[in-house]
Amino acid sequence: MTLQSIKQKFGILGVSASLDNALNTAIRVAPTDLTVLISGESGVGKEVFSKVIHSLSPRKHNPFIAINCGAIPEGTINSELFGHEKGAFTGALGDRKGYFETVDGGTIFLDEIGEMPLDTQAFLLRVLESGEFIRVGSSKAQKTDVRVIAATNVNLEELIRKGKFREDLYFRLSIVPIRVPSLKERREDIRILFRKFAVDFSEKYNTNSIQLSDQSLAIMENYSWPGNIRELRNITEQLSVLSEERLVGPETLLRIAPQLANRNLPSIVRGRDEENMSERDILYKLLFEMKGDMNDLKSLVFELISNNQLNVGDMSALRQLGLKQPAADYPVPSNYNPGPVYPPPAQIIEKEQDTGHQPYYISDNDGDEIYHAAEEVEDSLSIDAMEKELIMKALKKYNGRRKEAAKELGLSERTLYRKIKQYDIH
Repeated sequence: MTLQSIKQKFGILGVSASLDNALNTAIRVAPTDLTVLISGESGVGKEVFSKVIHSLSPRKHNPFIAINCGAIPEGTINSELFGHEKGAFTGALGDRKGYFETVDGGTIFLDEIGEMPLDTQAFLLRVLESGEFIRVGSSKAQKTDVRVIAATNVNLEELIRKGKFREDLYFRLSIVPIRVPSLKERREDIRILFRKFAVDFSEKYNTNSIQLSDQSLAIMENYSWPGNIRELRNITEQLSVLSEERLVGPETLLRIAPQLANRNLPSIVRGRDEENMSERDILYKLLFEMKGDMNDLKSLVFELISNNQLNVGDMSALRQLGLKQPAADYPVPSNYNPGPVYPPPAQIIEKEQDTGHQPYYISDNDGDEIYHAAEEVEDSLSIDAMEKELIMKALKKYNGRRKEAAKELGLSERTLYRKIKQYDIH
């Protein structure tokens, strides 16, 4: 089957490369019996991928069952998965087969595997390694031939560090990892998904299909979609029911779904690891440091003007430009050489009032020489350049010790090492 035919069969909509890559991996691994770990945010459609794998496998005519590990109480999950003997616990009035017994020869999809209790994880590991399980209350091992597909919306490696997930089980489950992209990673698919949902709801409610204006589409494409496809479907249904116009403009869109106006910009949090701290976060951190450097520079200019007795007119006007007198405990460094001191200027040249205030330009005593223009030199605004500068500053601060520098930057040592090689930092 082709990729497009599989999308049509399972109702998978989208043209993004990240979605196609995940689906191609599922197609290639389907004919095998390898264990698969599907990761992705809640609402991205991980269960659909498990059904694709099962339907394209030799087990497609055998049972398939999806189990939400987070929805089964801890006290009964072992009985649900592996069965129990009569009298094994209070209320066990008879023998009961578990899912690994009833789905023998088929596929079990374990969703939210990170919510599975530790003792159950040990039983599952035995099933994956030897195909054996023991009913609760029994001492007799039984055999099963079940393919396991697991899914998670949390970072299992972080749970391992916290002692809440077995490392050996993680490596046994993730023989073939598949990461399903979130909706914010495939924004080009928002228009396609919205159109499909709009048509579905127009048929359901017997109304004309709604459409988005260009401005409304831009708002939806710039939203972060924490609920992913499930949230997009819900908003489309709300608009189909509550909007009086069939062409939804930005006013109507934000009135019905005001959360779409949230930008959800990142914040700087100390101690975040590489999974939670993006390159945009690093840029914001760098900008905050640059702001502090700029304030220091302003204070230095103010003191240079005072120490050199430069006549720059009304000092209050300079303060309006953001130049503040430095504090007493912020002296100019003793080794600082300001260069030759020029005589007091004869006149002040004021720039045209095109920015709302009057910057001051200083000339020397030669009345015949007037400067009519100033050259503005801007630092590079490249994200890569800013990130490289931040990394170099951190390494210099800790004398090249990468562990401390990585902690300061909020990165792992592995990511810091990769970026040092990327930017050729020596």
